[in-house]
Amino acid sequence: MEKIIYFVSDLHLGLGEKEEEERKEKIFVKFLNSLTPNNSRLFIVGDLFDYWFEYRRVMQKGYYRTFTALKDFTDGGGTAYYIIGNHDFLHRDFFETELNIRLIRNNIESTFEGKKFFIAHGDGMLKNDTGYKILKKILNNKFLQSIYSLIHPDLGIAIASASSKASRQYTAKKDYGASDGLLEAAQKKIDEGFDYVIFGHSHVRQFVKHNNGFYINLGSWLDAPCYGIFVNGNFEIIDLKL
Repeated sequence: MEKIIYFVSDLHLGLGEKEEEERKEKIFVKFLNSLTPNNSRLFIVGDLFDYWFEYRRVMQKGYYRTFTALKDFTDGGGTAYYIIGNHDFLHRDFFETELNIRLIRNNIESTFEGKKFFIAHGDGMLKNDTGYKILKKILNNKFLQSIYSLIHPDLGIAIASASSKASRQYTAKKDYGASDGLLEAAQKKIDEGFDYVIFGHSHVRQFVKHNNGFYINLGSWLDAPCYGIFVNGNFEIIDLKL
């Protein structure tokens, strides 16, 4: 039996007020608990959290329900991947060693049921955004990350949170023109032979056919919680409700 492939992106857990974030997390945990692990793959296509900075011996407060549900999924035989997004400031080894979730730094190219998939968060693919590409290289610099990790966690996480909000405000105000460039990037990948190109990042849900392939953007949970599913050769985006 072919495995069922699930995709989620841009939940930004921790962004809003406590009640809203608890509601959002309950929906996600309910979704994870509904999966049949030994017949499932799960792709987290970036920005599960509104910010994530992982210290060697200190964990960010909260999210224990999410971590438990993810661990139950992989312990049950499910396979999970986490593609690093632009709000994932620093992942070390927690997801891989404790949750058995593989971290992906760039993108995934794979084949499911004879269909070629290109899966990426999408940051750095927006046109007219040289400034962000430079900033991304700085934020991903291992030496600078190690220096930053010497800051007390209370202060370090506060700075990460403020930086996350500033990044989101910048992106919201940025004028990318008539198109943000993700569609063109996806069309190029389809022309290279991919059947499905999956992105997040822009928070704009899309499902576009191009030649013999499809560009799918999963949108964000800031607008409406949803997930993508690929099974029996078909891809759907399904809305979630508590």
